[in-house]
Amino acid sequence: MADIVSLRRPEPRDLVLRVRDGDVLRLTLNHPPLNTLSTDVVDALLSELEAAAGDAALRVVILAATGAVFSAGLDLEDLDRRRSDDDAGRAALEAAFARSARLMTAISTLPQPVIAEIDGLATAAGCELVAACDLAICTDTATFCTPGVNIGVAPMGAVVALARSAGRKQAMEMLLTGETIDASTAKDFGLVNRIVPKQYLRQVVDKYAAVIASKSQGAQQGVKSAFARQAAMSREDAAAQAAQAEAASALTPDAVEGMAAFLANRTPVWPKR
Repeated sequence: MADIVSLRRPEPRDLVLRVRDGDVLRLTLNHPPLNTLSTDVVDALLSELEAAAGDAALRVVILAATGAVFSAGLDLEDLDRRRSDDDAGRAALEAAFARSARLMTAISTLPQPVIAEIDGLATAAGCELVAACDLAICTDTATFCTPGVNIGVAPMGAVVALARSAGRKQAMEMLLTGETIDASTAKDFGLVNRIVPKQYLRQVVDKYAAVIASKSQGAQQGVKSAFARQAAMSREDAAAQAAQAEAASALTPDAVEGMAAFLANRTPVWPKR
């Protein structure tokens, strides 16, 4: 049976809800009405992701949110108030954007696959959050936006995230216009994998998580790690390293069992970690 554990010291409500169900971890933003990525929210997520990275029994992480907004990104009201600081808010802004960057990096480098479950608006750093995840499934009413140009801020974090998620021209369309796109367009752009009716969202995400959890964990971790590394390489270097890494992967206990199971026409029994 799934257990719910608070991430933070007792409060009127938890900013992030944690549900562990077997080998799947569900993290839910619970900071209404906009689920802004405040310092406390980001710190809670970073703490959870750090723990997840060292949990060999954990296979999949799901990132969801409560309410009508998946996430509106950083808390602009709080950051704007800091403009009255002696440095015009520079330190606060740099800290906030650096903290957000650490969160996106923690998601993209986490050994386990991360699935974004989106219902509602994902905008600014909230859209980055979706782009940073390995898979994304949304409702047919979900919307997405990178509105930095609308407020005079170059959305550099979104540039990094979308450049690694959407096609170049599609990413540039979002970044240069700051316009909101619907779920269908987000799928066309490569930002999300699937669109489902609202009432089936969690069911579909849980099914995806179960499918992923049933596969070779070692192979999946190798794929995710290699995917990140090759993006910074030339095609030739990436292909050469991929050949070496695949040979090494074929020598692992998972590969020995997987190949034997395939040849024997049976379901593999993955070695425990």
